[in-house]
Amino acid sequence: MKIRPYQESDRPFLRRLYLAARKIAFHWRDTANYQPRDFDRATLGEEIWVAEENGIPLGFVSIHRAEDFIHNLYVDPAQQTRGVGSTLLKQAESTFRTTGALKCLVRNEPALMFYQRHGWRIISQGGEGDEAYYLLHSTAR
Repeated sequence: MKIRPYQESDRPFLRRLYLAARKIAFHWRDTANYQPRDFDRATLGEEIWVAEENGIPLGFVSIHRAEDFIHNLYVDPAQQTRGVGSTLLKQAESTFRTTGALKCLVRNEPALMFYQRHGWRIISQGGEGDEAYYLLHSTAR
């Protein structure tokens, strides 16, 4: 597996991956209106790193560089538990100039456990109901 910068040719596959992974991760939401093009809006202006193996994308992480903020980290559901997410998270952390941050929905317990296993800590909580989230900071620095 290698991590490399995003290329425009990744867009079609990452759109499908983003759609499929979000539908699974946010199982409590009505995802009927989720669209592949949501990827475009969610990553606009962000730095994107892609995990791939044998030329096939496995996942991606997008970073809002001005704040060292991980906006998206998604792995192809068929590739989970292979260390793809951990490798992408490590890549993101290696690019931070300051303390890294991210938001994780409270109801997304698998993601929260993943980040905490990697040393991220909850700093605060915001939102409400199904939109309640934790703000997490990286302890990697």
